[in-house]
Amino acid sequence: MNNLIAFHTIIRKEIHRFLRIWPQTLLPPAITTALYFLIFGKLIGDRIGNINGVSYMDYIVPGIILMSVISHSYANVVSSFYSTKFQRNIEELLVAPIPNWVILFGYVGGGIARGLLVGIVVTGISLFFAEINVNNIAITISVYFLTATLFALAGFINAVFADSFDDISIIPNFVLTPLSYLGGIFYSVSMLPEIWQTISLANPILYMINAFRYGLIGVSDVNIQLAYIITAGFILFLTLLSLLLLHKGIGIKN
Repeated sequence: MNNLIAFHTIIRKEIHRFLRIWPQTLLPPAITTALYFLIFGKLIGDRIGNINGVSYMDYIVPGIILMSVISHSYANVVSSFYSTKFQRNIEELLVAPIPNWVILFGYVGGGIARGLLVGIVVTGISLFFAEINVNNIAITISVYFLTATLFALAGFINAVFADSFDDISIIPNFVLTPLSYLGGIFYSVSMLPEIWQTISLANPILYMINAFRYGLIGVSDVNIQLAYIITAGFILFLTLLSLLLLHKGIGIKN
């Protein structure tokens, strides 16, 4: 019962945190999404035509939605947990009689909530530009949730190792953004030369975007089962790593 109360308290605090500053957390992705659709979908998309049997606008919608989920679920956890370390509030959590998994899932839950809410906002914006007919609701929702979970965990690990506010922006700027853009958001992997198709298969975000695209419009460049296996494998690995870091106090008890 105490663990449930602690979990509820942490996740409620995290949700209240990003809702309180909604002009910084929810409004920017809506504006950015509209610009993506105007520039890539309308101006460029009309010149490209169809990809894999669907219009270019419909093709890029799933990738743009999931890219927003990735960036904001990650950003929420990394900024919040590092701020807790920076302000020394982490000491209150460490001395509290709650297990590490409650702390981890509380922060990750907040990241998932923000990622999913931003995804809903972006989906709403996309309806003004494209007609979304969900191909498989179960795949769509499950990939949506699993992706938010994975990158919330990644944000937690980044926050644990971060020693300054500059450290929490390195991974999003130099890792997540390039991998997202190279994950097939704006193009099909089949359009690339063979060598680059092979290299692209090493990008885990490619599998998540394509699985989500399959759930929405029924088009994918990868095997859906493999996408689930890769995503679940990363979630399991990052969960165990996060719990190990909390147990040893690495980056926290220093």
